[in-house]
Amino acid sequence: MVAICSGIRSYSYSFSITAAAHINPSASSPCARAPTTGSLLRRSISKASLYSKLMASDHASEGLPSGMDPSMLDEYASQSKLLQEFFKIPSIGKAWIFNSKNENTSRAMVSIGQSDLLANKKRNFLLSSHISKSASKSVSFQWSPFPIEMSGVSAVVPSPSGEKLLLVRNSEDDSPTKLEIWGPCQLENEIHIAQSIHGSLYTDGWFEGISWNQEETLIAYVAEEPPQPKPEFNDSGYRKEGSSQKDCKSWKGQGDWEDDWGETYSKKRIPALFVANISSGEVRVVKGITRSLSVGQVIWAPSSSYSLVFVAWSDDNGFQETPRKLGIKHCFNRPCALYAAPDPFKEDADKPSTDSNKGDTTAIVKLTEELSSAFLPRFSPDGKYLVFISAKCAVDSGAHNATNSVHKIDWPADGKVEGSFSVDDVVPIIASPQLGCFPGIYCSGLLRFPWLSDGRTMILSSVWGSKEAVLSVNVVSGEVSRVSPQDSDYSWNVLALDNNNILAVSSSLVTPPQMYYGFEASQSDKSCHWDWQEIPSPFPKPSDKVSSLLANHKFSVLKIPICNASDKLPDGAKLPFEAMFVSCKDSASNPTIVVLHGGPHTVYPSSYSKSLAFLHAQGYNLLVVNYRGSLGFGEEALQSLPGNIGSQDVNDVLTALEFVIKKGLIDASRVAVVGGSHGGFLTTHLIGQAPETFVAAAARNPVCNLSLMVGTTDIPEWCFLEIYGKEGKNCFTESPSADILTQFYQKSPIAHISKVKTPTLFLLGAKDLRVPVSNGLQYARTLKERGVETKTIVFPEDMHGLDKPRSDYESFLNIGVWFKKYTSK
Repeated sequence: MVAICSGIRSYSYSFSITAAAHINPSASSPCARAPTTGSLLRRSISKASLYSKLMASDHASEGLPSGMDPSMLDEYASQSKLLQEFFKIPSIGKAWIFNSKNENTSRAMVSIGQSDLLANKKRNFLLSSHISKSASKSVSFQWSPFPIEMSGVSAVVPSPSGEKLLLVRNSEDDSPTKLEIWGPCQLENEIHIAQSIHGSLYTDGWFEGISWNQEETLIAYVAEEPPQPKPEFNDSGYRKEGSSQKDCKSWKGQGDWEDDWGETYSKKRIPALFVANISSGEVRVVKGITRSLSVGQVIWAPSSSYSLVFVAWSDDNGFQETPRKLGIKHCFNRPCALYAAPDPFKEDADKPSTDSNKGDTTAIVKLTEELSSAFLPRFSPDGKYLVFISAKCAVDSGAHNATNSVHKIDWPADGKVEGSFSVDDVVPIIASPQLGCFPGIYCSGLLRFPWLSDGRTMILSSVWGSKEAVLSVNVVSGEVSRVSPQDSDYSWNVLALDNNNILAVSSSLVTPPQMYYGFEASQSDKSCHWDWQEIPSPFPKPSDKVSSLLANHKFSVLKIPICNASDKLPDGAKLPFEAMFVSCKDSASNPTIVVLHGGPHTVYPSSYSKSLAFLHAQGYNLLVVNYRGSLGFGEEALQSLPGNIGSQDVNDVLTALEFVIKKGLIDASRVAVVGGSHGGFLTTHLIGQAPETFVAAAARNPVCNLSLMVGTTDIPEWCFLEIYGKEGKNCFTESPSADILTQFYQKSPIAHISKVKTPTLFLLGAKDLRVPVSNGLQYARTLKERGVETKTIVFPEDMHGLDKPRSDYESFLNIGVWFKKYTSK
């Protein structure tokens, strides 16, 4: 409002001078006579009138939030109401199915999430159902009438039989962690674990590992190690170890600083492995694991002297493998391996009594010595195979994500874990898939029990182009089949298995999630066909308004051909990439938003997103571009991007945009662009390299200046890899030379900032460790300095994802209003 008011004052003042000069032509002369009483009165009235108008304007804007555009108040109010309708739609999380003695019945439990904007957190519920199956391959679900809220619960882990349920309650302060063991009708035990034993359990989906043994007497899990000793001081100075008891005049110092795993983990201590006896409540640490290893994803092995198998990440990630933890969230290029360790309860029972002063001599065994990556271990039901996923392509190339492979180890029948293990390939890397054929495994999670009854077939979810698909993998033959419908552009994810049947969830960019139950039909010609039955939803349907808006839209997956592909590119990088086009009737008369994912080695799947649904519900077309370098299209296409960011990916986006323009699908004069992280890198590159193309832009925690980012991010090696390609992995250093920094700057969006004209909205997390807030602020301030209209919102408690409910809400509300302002005719 200050700029608007000052503009009014300046304009009115100049008008006043002009009018006075017109009445008295000689007034501007040094010899002009004094003004008459009448002219003074007219000037006085004019100033008083102007002052009244200005005061009225100021009063009209009183009470408006800082930066609020008064002309968009009604739009802000209506969009905020609509967005709340989308936030009310629940999301489907995990599911579990438990068999009964009757093969035609079973029990299901589904976790549901819903954003609570008032509390600024996600509320989680459990909903139960009785499942009845008929001989005619139909199924019915009888849902319980009310869900149960899991308030204060960090994790829910049913036992293998479904007869027991573990609830984890992590504390938010120094109070004990609680493990609640529930039976069918009662709380059987509550274990309180002091901070001196360990801190909060990891429930993050990365280090997370909570596993019941088959007898359901022990639970293995990953938790923060206990706090390390720190120097203590009092009035006499440093208190030596073993000095007198604590008193109120002493305090603890900081001690040595330690690396952490970056974004999300900056306040977390090293993940360590523990086992709890659910009857006695005793908790024991698994011995022999050094602090240089961070553990996760623990499971129980079949009868063996080494009962526990887990994943461990080494902290030797620095230059030439020097000790250095780098950011690990979403970073599959961090080397990891499978290890085996004894159960601390069984180990002590089997060992004769020894002198405790001899120290810990327990040794853990590395199972995957020859592989650079191994995670998500699962034992086959008969205990013959240990199957796991590998991201060796990511580790070996340096790309933060890449095509996965599946491997197995023959587990020793005698249970003796010693010597080296032979690792067999189950599903290899797919370099260049044939059109429409299997593109490779892209899997970031597995069910606790992913096996069909043959004991050889795993069911998993994987990216397939711009879609997510449910696959079956035979770990003996290596055969991979697509279980979800072949002709569907929807995304499908497996939720749980019911013997040989599958509970899955399906959705699209224009369709909220819906559960389906899959039966394997009779096999013919060695191909497998599945029949899918829609499960009546127990959740409230979206409001009539939201349902009507979604029903007016359709989406399609477009194949975008590569123009003038270089002969140096491998065949896989010359294949068409994909873009998803969401539109309503008469799309050419509506504005369009180009949507760009981050990574860059991730993908925007065709699954439902409340944020994107909110945008297209307002009449926008969406062009969601999965440029080369995205997951789901083979390894050669993915690896074509490192070394070419800021050019190949930018050109792919512009090629996709030109594709829909030439087909007459959109109005080229009303196109906006939005992206986060690397998508923000592309957004800010595009408004610089194609300054006449976009009428508005929004960037969420964007990478704008690599030369600034490299010294402040938790993933500095990413800058080297994406700028120099595979060679960047070898030249990564904490102190880049002036030439390297110059190269980083030249490949960054800020190098093109002098050409930018597009009004741009910035949404930044103040606690972002991946792309620190300084990156976006520097770029936004420079645009402002150059007179380009900008708006910046900083969320003080948010990190890179801006995923706290209120931040997510306010972020997309402002994107909607910003785009409406500049795309309206």
